[in-house]
Amino acid sequence: MLFLQTTTTAQQGFALDPLTIIMLVVLAAMIFFMFRSNKKRKAQAEDLQTKMVPGAEVMTNFGVFGELVSIDEERNEAHVEIAPGTVIRVHRQTLARVVDDHAEILDDRADDAGDADEPRDRA
Repeated sequence: MLFLQTTTTAQQGFALDPLTIIMLVVLAAMIFFMFRSNKKRKAQAEDLQTKMVPGAEVMTNFGVFGELVSIDEERNEAHVEIAPGTVIRVHRQTLARVVDDHAEILDDRADDAGDADEPRDRA
């Protein structure tokens, strides 16, 4: 009897129940968003590389600000002047971002306007 039941379900083919359809839709959405985020990340990296030119104000991953003096592509390192006459040598991947003075001023003004009600500690 069990044999007859399995053969009849095998003849019907693969049934798409609602749970299977939902799982396939979720899987497709995850793959779509994964490719989309990779594309955005790659575009941001390319944008950062075009801005990384000698003379640009940069910030490293560990919070040091300075002016980019040179980039050595072969050795994968950069020279950053953090004070007049003080140049440090760092790995290129530690350069986190190019500092845009105009954007920082606008951000500071927005922060000042938004926090007008709160008292501040000034050291």
